Amino acid sequence: MHPTRLTAAVAALALSASLATALVGPATAATPQAQPVPPGHGKSLALAAADKAAASGLDELRHGADEDLVRTSVTPWANGLYYAAYERTYRGLPVVGGDAVVVSDSSGKVREVTGAPAPAIRLSTKAKVTAEAALATARKQLASVESASAPELTVLIKDGKAVLTWHTLVIGRTAQGAPSSLATYVDARTGAVARATDKVSDADGRGYHNGNVTIDTAATSMTDPNRSGFKCGGQNGSAYTGSSPWGNGTANDLVTACVDIMYAAQKEHSMLKEWFGYNGQNGQGGMVPARAGLGEVNAYYDGTKTTYGHNQNSSMQLTGIDVVAHEYGHEIFDKTPGSSGSSNENGGMNESTGDIFGALTEHYANNPNDTPDYTVGEKLNFLGDNKPIRYMYNPSLANNDPNCYTQLTSNTEVHAGAGPQNHWFYLLAEGSNPGGGKPSSPICSGGPSSVTGIGIQKAGKIFMGALLMKTSSWNHLAARKATLTSAKNTYGSAECNAVKAAWNAVGVPAQSGETDCGGTTTPDFSLALNPSSGSVQPGASVTSTVNTSTTGGSAQTVQLSASGAPSGVTVSFSPASVTSGSSSTMTVQVAAGTANGTYPITVTGTGSATHTVTYQLSVGTTTPPTDCDNAQYTYQGSLTDGGAEAQPDGSYYYSATSGTHVGCLRGPAGADFDLYLQKWNGSTWVDVAVGGTATADEDTSYYGTAGYYRYVVHAYSGSGAYTLGLSAP
Repeated sequence: MHPTRLTAAVAALALSASLATALVGPATAATPQAQPVPPGHGKSLALAAADKAAASGLDELRHGADEDLVRTSVTPWANGLYYAAYERTYRGLPVVGGDAVVVSDSSGKVREVTGAPAPAIRLSTKAKVTAEAALATARKQLASVESASAPELTVLIKDGKAVLTWHTLVIGRTAQGAPSSLATYVDARTGAVARATDKVSDADGRGYHNGNVTIDTAATSMTDPNRSGFKCGGQNGSAYTGSSPWGNGTANDLVTACVDIMYAAQKEHSMLKEWFGYNGQNGQGGMVPARAGLGEVNAYYDGTKTTYGHNQNSSMQLTGIDVVAHEYGHEIFDKTPGSSGSSNENGGMNESTGDIFGALTEHYANNPNDTPDYTVGEKLNFLGDNKPIRYMYNPSLANNDPNCYTQLTSNTEVHAGAGPQNHWFYLLAEGSNPGGGKPSSPICSGGPSSVTGIGIQKAGKIFMGALLMKTSSWNHLAARKATLTSAKNTYGSAECNAVKAAWNAVGVPAQSGETDCGGTTTPDFSLALNPSSGSVQPGASVTSTVNTSTTGGSAQTVQLSASGAPSGVTVSFSPASVTSGSSSTMTVQVAAGTANGTYPITVTGTGSATHTVTYQLSVGTTTPPTDCDNAQYTYQGSLTDGGAEAQPDGSYYYSATSGTHVGCLRGPAGADFDLYLQKWNGSTWVDVAVGGTATADEDTSYYGTAGYYRYVVHAYSGSGAYTLGLSAP
């Protein structure tokens, strides 16, 4: 290590005021007390609890020895809650299906777990079909192809089974001339198409102008300076250039169309932030760009952009508030956990999500040129009768679309399939007989006699919170459970009961394990293992700590048991039962002669509810760890020359006991990255271990007492992506 290397790293942090604040925080952030803690303590506890639940395979997070759950996003929510989304991998390959969300709070408790069903994955990762052959097959799925991504080996969960596939995104046109962005999965063994899902979500809308409005643009182009990625232009993808005032106010002027698009999309962005505390359509402050001037009667979102055409008689562009907000509502659905699923029911809920965000944006904008309502396309005259194309308060008024969940079939067209959830949202927001000139809404057979609304802003926030619990298997039954949880966590008993009444009114039945809307908290607990895996030779034993926590109601007795151990392996707990909030030591004794192999052992906690976690036991000779493969947690990032950032996720972690902290940094070839382990001393961060060789790869190991720790990755020279693996006691 160069003598000045550590100084250079500190200087690099100090030179960036914003980065220094993000990493260290202001000097006053830690108020002197007996045991001062770093800023953001609640987030650290919440994410630590979520990661431990994922690593332990809690309930729906169960995964096999060759599988990992990788945290992909974190969204803060009301009342100190955090939504952590996880994607599954198998031997380093991405898995489509088996994704999950953990809801945890700032006291370090797991509040809810949702996961898409997935089997234990056991398959070869060697493809028999070449990438080139798979690409050719994928391209043949469209009549004309504009672009196709390089095939990526991916494990697809299909009909409850794991299939090795080549995944390619093909963009082009179908044989009918419709735009398509086709996520194609070609079986890597047979060469057949295992699944092809179109990411294009289209909706007809109205094209009229919103009057003289204020929009955010650059001085000389229709590029938003405040919302990353957002711009508006023609079909070539370039932003229109010029200066303010933009457009001429005529029906088919495309710059005017972009004024309408930018106004509606920016209003939706502001609504998400001000009403829900959510950071834009993509959750990261931005949204995809927009293109005007499509020579078709259509508007659509394809995962990379939104595109807008004209109405049926070409008298106006389809750029009204509800159409634009609908299309960007598809981006919200796509970018929240679970993305867009493959079933018709999921597609209908995606379309409904667009309609809901269209109504929300109209109410937030409250533009006199487009008074807020719960209809779609009401000014388009799409059918020549001056009627909307969808009615959220009574979907059957358009094409006899289904009002009720019981009317859906597997073949229901996706726009018609929006009906039940649209109906639910109107009932939740306004009620069945709202008065004040608002339309009444029917109640499906078997529902309550009436429903009282809670207001569109509350209804929207509950819905947004539920989307953050979405998985790839999303359907109406899952949405009922998630919205009940969201309502109870965000507001309370009254709003939770309103959500329940609205679902009952559209025929979505009660689900096992759904949130109790009562005024008291339902008793519950959570489990976690530390560590969640272990290696042992025959004739020896290995231990793990079973941690429990009270997540609802009062502390309760939890009985511990284990199942799934192979012949020759016994599992015991000391003590065998604990009061939630306490821990037990699990001892796994492996008899001499036990066959080598990897075995999942299910640990069950039984109290007012039953929860499981999974311990992965490896018996026999194991391969020494290479790179960062054996790290408990893995994080990715990217740095430019001289930059630095803290991990995990710009924050830190808490170690409750003394022990060894192991860090493993793998950086870009040719670069020189350094790794610093820092400990909080009550007022500032102090380096306790440094990896500072003149390479991109660093390893650190430090034995320390209980406390708050973080890693700082510093790009001493060079730029690029890195992976950090860490293990902590």
